[in-house]
Amino acid sequence: MANTSVILTIISLFIMHSAQANVIYKCIKGEKIVFSQTVCPKEFSQRKIEFQLGITTETNSDKREKKVDPIHQLLTEDTMSKEQQLKRIKAEIYRLNQENSYFEILRANALQKIKRKNYWQKNDTKDPEYIAETAEINSYFNDMIAGNNKIISLLNTRKEQIMMLQENKEAQ
Repeated sequence: MANTSVILTIISLFIMHSAQANVIYKCIKGEKIVFSQTVCPKEFSQRKIEFQLGITTETNSDKREKKVDPIHQLLTEDTMSKEQQLKRIKAEIYRLNQENSYFEILRANALQKIKRKNYWQKNDTKDPEYIAETAEINSYFNDMIAGNNKIISLLNTRKEQIMMLQENKEAQ
């Protein structure tokens, strides 16, 4: 029995190790090559080596994924036409206003739940727990709506800039 448990332990360790070793990174800096199970440091170029179903593939994974914030892109980039920018800005403002409306519905729902709970527990609306829960919900939704309103304001400013640029261009 002791041999069986040792063998099972060795097999389980082997399976765990082989499951983790499906991806290896080949880190290259000048003449130096290092293999790693984690992503290479920034100063190294990186190749991803994968082993799956008996096939080894090596791909250049040097390009680290850079997440682009679409709002930031709308506010700063001029890669698309002014008409397209205005269209996307208007659509985003509409979406954010819809989201704010949805937040108000969620707020009303959450406040109604608290009111029902308070009613069934036969507590007064001046109960400290009721007041604290209500304040917490209001604060949460106020913060979310304020964040959206700030973005809407920035988008409106950007929209006005683009429209002024178009007017100046047409006037020339």
